[in-house]
Amino acid sequence: MAAMGSADWNERYKETPSLWGTNANVFVAEVFGAREPGRALDLACGEGRNALWLAERGWRVTAVDFSSAALAKARAEADTRSVAVEWVEADLTEYRPEPGAFDAVVIAYLHVPESSRTPILRGAADALAPGGTLLVVGHDATNPAEGVGGPQNPEILYTAQSLVAAVPGLQIERAGRAERTVAGADRPALDALLVATRPPSRGASS
Repeated sequence: MAAMGSADWNERYKETPSLWGTNANVFVAEVFGAREPGRALDLACGEGRNALWLAERGWRVTAVDFSSAALAKARAEADTRSVAVEWVEADLTEYRPEPGAFDAVVIAYLHVPESSRTPILRGAADALAPGGTLLVVGHDATNPAEGVGGPQNPEILYTAQSLVAAVPGLQIERAGRAERTVAGADRPALDALLVATRPPSRGASS
């Protein structure tokens, strides 16, 4: 089964006012809620729920997605909330973020084959400034059998081990399977979660 392209996602985003809701992902809020704001990069931002949440808390956010329909919704919501976000329409298999430039990088539910995902993750890791934090979350490979919702194609699901292997050189703060409550479901969704940081530069003040 091939991964969905931008045209497919445009159709999905046009079907409903808000495909994923407007609240930030629970893990994004947990990891970055108490951190000092800086520059943030949201890859595969969709309708912008995480980018907007970060921007409202003082982060200078660049948000990237290949769906023009999703970004149109994101821009409209940013205007409604009176927050500024740099929205970039680009395919992540071709997009190259600025190296060493971001204090936070978020990738939430980017489901593409691992052969495409690994270079994106490495680019995200390279985009971190010293001391910056990368958060990656996606549906775990065990979710179809043990969790609820999400894609069923095993080729585009995550494991924590594959995430760790994709970001050599980062300090791993958290890597594993995480439960996420889903409204109306009788069991949680199961996600693979990675939180990793770029070590501070040598000679940086403590």
